[in-house]
Amino acid sequence: MKIHRHLAEAVIVALEEIFFDNKYADKVIQKNLKSHSKWGSRDRKFFAETIYEVVRWHRLLKFIANDEDFWRIVGVQWLRQGFDLPAWEEFEGLSYDFLREGMEEAAGDFPVLNSIPDWMDAYGRKELGNEVWEKVVPALNKPAEVYLRANALKADADKVVEALKAIEIPAVKVSPDLPYAVKLVERRNIFITEPFRQGLFEVQDAASQMVVPLLGIEPGMRVVDACAGAGGKTLHIASLMKNKGRIIAMDIHDWKLQELKVRARRDGVDIIEPRVIDSSKVIKRLHDQADRLLLDVPCSGMGVLRRNPDSKWKLTEEEIARLRDLQYEILTTYSPMLKKGGVMVYATCSLLPSENEKQVERFMAEHGKDWTLVKQIHTRPDVEGFDGFYAAVLQKNK
Repeated sequence: MKIHRHLAEAVIVALEEIFFDNKYADKVIQKNLKSHSKWGSRDRKFFAETIYEVVRWHRLLKFIANDEDFWRIVGVQWLRQGFDLPAWEEFEGLSYDFLREGMEEAAGDFPVLNSIPDWMDAYGRKELGNEVWEKVVPALNKPAEVYLRANALKADADKVVEALKAIEIPAVKVSPDLPYAVKLVERRNIFITEPFRQGLFEVQDAASQMVVPLLGIEPGMRVVDACAGAGGKTLHIASLMKNKGRIIAMDIHDWKLQELKVRARRDGVDIIEPRVIDSSKVIKRLHDQADRLLLDVPCSGMGVLRRNPDSKWKLTEEEIARLRDLQYEILTTYSPMLKKGGVMVYATCSLLPSENEKQVERFMAEHGKDWTLVKQIHTRPDVEGFDGFYAAVLQKNK
């Protein structure tokens, strides 16, 4: 593939925004694709993939390039992808021999070879053990596949597969255990398609689709999704409720709940009541009100690094400690919203036991007389091929 100068320059500017201005990679990519509407599909794909791969492999690329300069770093990445570099002065001295020598030098250094910070390597080994950690990290460096969830109010998995096939986007059903899950055969922009506009599906990883069914939802229930965000799981709840009953979707950010409203309209859902958590009274008013309670708490995101590779460079040990405190605060102060006999699911997209089963163990040690731990599930990218997720099902004793 021929690399054009204007594309290369756009890549460099975007990377400087991500690494120097601390902007999120997906937002930077989105902004660039919007402002370069004349780029063809090949250029758009090339731009987005280059950004994500450089962000993902930044430490290794910098090590091989032996340079902080983004032109050199990007040049090394394009060599890794098998491209012939243009004869530009920025790439002077870069060759396949140069790449091979650099890779050989990095071979004995796990954090460099797998492009993760030293602190994260030490942290992961301490939490998961060397054997698991050394399997998980390479899997977290592979680009995630795209999974969709058929919106049960409008379609089943077969209908979604057929609707996508009709517009030449190949997709397959995943497994009987995930009846609404569909996987794209190749990455495509499905947000501009008619089936998406019609609300036939939502984009949602297969692991994420395993969480909501744990609630044992039935139509007519009153369900609280207390950390709803933009509502991927809220909409899943609504589909399993057959749009009958009431869902209270809560978040501290109003803009996320506004996004949920847009998605709900597209999905044909009208049972969601958004509530901004702007004081503790919002929670107290709902004590003993919910038949089901979902706590999909803020977390380190260590299970979804393949989707958000820039998190590797933004996350810190201090931030994980802050999140752990917040998780436990949410677990203890939000759980009273559940009625006796009701079911609560505590979930994260983290692989770290300190954010997962250790939090539940502490909760049970302090509040266990009122609760029964029913089950816990874990998913790992190196085992199931899905995102890293954790969920615990707890029932409030009558």
